[in-house]
Amino acid sequence: MKPHHLCLALVLFALSCQTANHSASGSGHVDHVVLMWLKEPTDTTARQKIIDASESFRQIPGVLDVRHGGPVPSTRPIVDSSFDIGLVITFKDRASLDAYGPNPIHQKAAQELIQPNTKQIKVYDIAAD
Repeated sequence: MKPHHLCLALVLFALSCQTANHSASGSGHVDHVVLMWLKEPTDTTARQKIIDASESFRQIPGVLDVRHGGPVPSTRPIVDSSFDIGLVITFKDRASLDAYGPNPIHQKAAQELIQPNTKQIKVYDIAAD
């Protein structure tokens, strides 16, 4: 199984309880899962700046929650714990997710902090049924 498939399996499993709750309410929430690999994984300053910038996403209309953290080390073959920063942003709905990308708060963080400090980014958008 390819590493990005392993990431997706882990993300889907980790979010299953939350997504099940959203599905039951018919809310239409969307979880935007971002996994980042830093150019310099030991650069704690860059890591903290990205995390701090992600907190500003709470100001964007339609953002319900922002969570961030690092991987849980694992020896299980299905778990990809190679990323440096994981970010989960919950949106009110698909329209809010669509409006987030071009929002100036997101654009500033992406251009000034995230893109210059990451070598790889994987994004998974998960819609509640």
